[in-house]
This record gives sequence, structure tokens and C-alpha cells, in this order.
Amino acid sequence: MVMSTHQDGQTTQTAPWLSAELAANIESDAALRALLAPVHRWLNTLSVRNHSPNTLTAYFAGLNQLALFLRGKRLTWTRCDKRQLAQHISQRLDEDKLALASVQQELSAIRHFYGWLIEEDLARINPTTGYQLKRSPRPLPSIADVDLLTQLLDQQIPDTSEQARLWLRDKAMFELLYSSGLRVGELVALDMADVDLSDLRVRVTGKGNKTRLVPLGAKAAEAITRYLPHRNLWVEQMDSALFISEKLGTRLSTRAVQQRLKVAATRAGIAQNMYPHLLRHCFASHMLSGSGDLRAVQEMLGHSDISTTQIYTHVDFAKLTQVYDRAHPRATHTQNDENPT
Repeated sequence: MVMSTHQDGQTTQTAPWLSAELAANIESDAALRALLAPVHRWLNTLSVRNHSPNTLTAYFAGLNQLALFLRGKRLTWTRCDKRQLAQHISQRLDEDKLALASVQQELSAIRHFYGWLIEEDLARINPTTGYQLKRSPRPLPSIADVDLLTQLLDQQIPDTSEQARLWLRDKAMFELLYSSGLRVGELVALDMADVDLSDLRVRVTGKGNKTRLVPLGAKAAEAITRYLPHRNLWVEQMDSALFISEKLGTRLSTRAVQQRLKVAATRAGIAQNMYPHLLRHCFASHMLSGSGDLRAVQEMLGHSDISTTQIYTHVDFAKLTQVYDRAHPRATHTQNDENPT
């Protein structure tokens, strides 16, 4: 809680989303103070509903910026239309150089605030209705080719017995990540009962606690089978986890998987940065490249929205160009046009 002192010497408490300096600036600006009065009321309502202080501070910051813009234009909340909103958003992006994600957060605060104003009969129109920011293009995932994955997964077993034991576990993990397209969090959450080595399938619990069944490759099943005797020796306190820390005898952490993958990549002489999610990307890209079945890959990855899976359709563009050159009647890349006589 921030304390502020008035000219009469009285000290009062101000909102927790305000710094002392900002509170003083608002106090000295009558027009801005009037604009922000309903904002404080709204945030107090959210505070009673146990919204986090960080959320309230972020909401206030975004609305304060719009209030400053409206004050400069001598406008009120009810006189802010889509054109004015677009001008403000453009200013935040182009002049203030805010990241798109930050401006989206501010727009969300404005949208919710106007919803409250309408509920309170303080406004009739929400200028954010139908207004959308253009999203920046989703970056394409990095992909390793099949030869590089073969170099990683088929590397020679280490010489020392300790490192050899660890490699049997690590190989099983990496084969499974690439075989079934698992997230690293899904991998370390696997229990023994989740893997069916006879029917070659894995039961995975993904985001939103949703469960899916994913095929298990033969090489992954073989690697897991070779690892299990060591796992059964390491395990402590009847831990149900599939992948166990040799030192602790308990479930392996995601951080440990990341570190072990880097160790394996270095040992295999791979210069490319290797991380667990890269193996998931490779699974998706190679599956799509080989099958073209977007829906099936979506199911195996556990994507709720197919647009997330569609990013992998753009990865293998060179192959797409080759298909186009062979198939399209008007393609010119490989046609041997004869000169007319």
C-alpha cells in the first residue's frame, strides 16, 4: 500500500497498483485524475475478487497510457471510438516501440475495462469490439535432418560402465521423444504403467491434463527394454516413474533431460544446439513430410488447435517446390521447353 500526503498534512492510503511518484503526478493533474477515477473503481472490484497485484498493476499501466492519450485529445472514455483506439495502439507500437505482446496485454485490459463500464451503465460502446492486432508470424521451428538424428541416436556406447549405463537410459529417452513426439514434461511424467511394450503404444498426459495414446516406434521400444533392468536397480521407495535418476533413485527432472541431451550431442560430435523440444519438432516435420496427414500428426502431438500443427507444413519447403515442379502444368523450374519453329 502506497502512502500519499496532501497539502493539509493528512496522509492517506492509495491503491497498491500505484507508485508514490505516479500517485503524486495523478493528484496534480485534475483531468487525468478524473479519467482514472472509474479505473480505480474497477480495479478495486477486481482486487476484492482476489486478482493478483501483478495483474492489477499491469491493467492500470495499460489504462493509464490510454488515459494520457485521451487527456491529450481532450476526450473522455465514452468519446473514444475505434479510430481513436487504433491511433493510440499505433502510437504504442510505432512511437513507444512496445513489443506486440505487451500491446496485446494493454488491449486486453482496455477491453475488460470497457466491459465493466458498460455493465455499470457508464458507457454504451466498447471500442475494442471487433478490433484485432495483426499477429507477428509464428517463427518456424528448428529442424534437424534424419542423418543428424541418426548420428545422435546410433552413436557408439561409451567406454566406461557408468557412462554406458546412463547412455542406455538416455538413448531410451531420446528415442521416445523422437519416436512419439513427446514434450519433455510429458516424458518425465511417464509412469511404468503408461508404456505398453507389447502393443507398442504410450499413454501420455499432456496440457490441460488431457490424455492421448501415441504409437511407440520399434527402436524406442527396444531401447526402453534395454534400459529397464538398470531402472529397476536404481529405483527407490517404489517410485512409479519410467525414467529414474541413477543417483537419487527418483523421477528424473526436465532439466536433467536437457543436460543429458547436450552431453550426448557433444559426445556424438554434433555442433547444432540440441534440446528436447527439437526432437518433438523433428518428429512432427518428418511425419508430415512422409505422410502428409495433418490431422493424424495433430492427434499425436496433442495439439488442440490444428493451426499449431500447420507450422510444420512450412518447414520442408524445398521438398514442396520439387513436388510442384514435377506436378504443376505451368511450372517452369524443370521443364524443358522446346523453341517454336
